[in-house]
Amino acid sequence: MTNRTYARLLPALLAAPLLCAMAPGDMSVAAFLARAASLERLGPLALATPQGNQLKGEVVAAGKRYKARIDAERRAGRKTTSCPPESGSLSPDQWLAHLRSYPAPVRSKVSVYSAFDALMKKRYPCPA
Repeated sequence: MTNRTYARLLPALLAAPLLCAMAPGDMSVAAFLARAASLERLGPLALATPQGNQLKGEVVAAGKRYKARIDAERRAGRKTTSCPPESGSLSPDQWLAHLRSYPAPVRSKVSVYSAFDALMKKRYPCPA
């Protein structure tokens, strides 16, 4: 290959990782649980690691996407899929228990965002 060919390919090669990158919250439940399992031995120190921060970021991003969607549905006057309070808490143990409730064969097909949405529907159903 000539330098000219490399010059034409370089922008595409540099852009590929950006185009293929997943949005925060799009990690699969299976991937999340696998990474969490590797950190569990560290206990509370796990959150101080880069991988622990990444997992926390996945959950925070899923929560922000969820809240933005619920707020938009409310502003538009549409019925929401769940009715959470303005603020709440979710412990890591509660979150991991919810993720582990998914059968192993489907964990790779469910995103962290979808799992967060399902948990909110379960914890905060709207009154009939």
